Amino acid sequence: MNSVEQAARAANKQLFIPYMMAGDPSFDASVEIAFTLQECGAHILELGVPYADPLADGPVIQEAGMRAFGEKMDLSKTFSLVRAIRDRGVTIPIVLFCYVNPLLKYGAHAGVEAAAAAGADGWLIPDLPYEENDDIRTSCHQHELELVSLVAPTSKERIQKIAMQAEGFLYCVSSLGVTGARKTFDARLDTFLQEAKRYSNVPLAIGFGVSSNEQVRAIHEQGYGVIVGSAIVREIGQHKDDLRQAELRPRALKNIQTFVEALVSS
Repeated sequence: MNSVEQAARAANKQLFIPYMMAGDPSFDASVEIAFTLQECGAHILELGVPYADPLADGPVIQEAGMRAFGEKMDLSKTFSLVRAIRDRGVTIPIVLFCYVNPLLKYGAHAGVEAAAAAGADGWLIPDLPYEENDDIRTSCHQHELELVSLVAPTSKERIQKIAMQAEGFLYCVSSLGVTGARKTFDARLDTFLQEAKRYSNVPLAIGFGVSSNEQVRAIHEQGYGVIVGSAIVREIGQHKDDLRQAELRPRALKNIQTFVEALVSS
């Protein structure tokens, strides 16, 4: 069992997976944000790789990507960031959230190998079709990484196949459209989750739109994990100026920690 699945199971129905963009708003700030999220109780860290033509990123994540591009962040530099995060003392599993084109441009096998060498534990590639993931999945296994699967209410008959193949945890999309805060989720969510749970051998985590303490507690009460992206990235964006300055960064990190702890408190 890989470290991602071990961490997901050890969370025991309180699974919390925060998302942050690599390099947002700076390399050094990202290192400290990752450490802060671990201090907030994160079980797994989802580290986004900026991409110019994202399929699923909402405006908050896109703005974070632009800030990261301003810092010259790319996949190669993300590997350096993972090493720095590990050196800072972050021990929770790190899953790289990366669209497939940056990985193919780097070289799929070389990229997977570099990720493993840097200290990453898995990949989540939202635009890599289930039917075309054999090569990258094999490469991940060769380097003891997990390829996390993503499934949505509209996956229909593919839900069974994707869920049965899931490793680490199964990323369940709460609603159609792009990432971003929502007051309500897709009306088919309960039925969809029951079907995914029926076929999955790993814990389920719900992402896209989870942005309030009430939503987090409701999802945990049902026994599912939560993935929180835009709400945390928005908070990071509100403190971007302080985060870029070493002397002001501790204050900004404290504000982010207070926000995240209130978001996921039970």
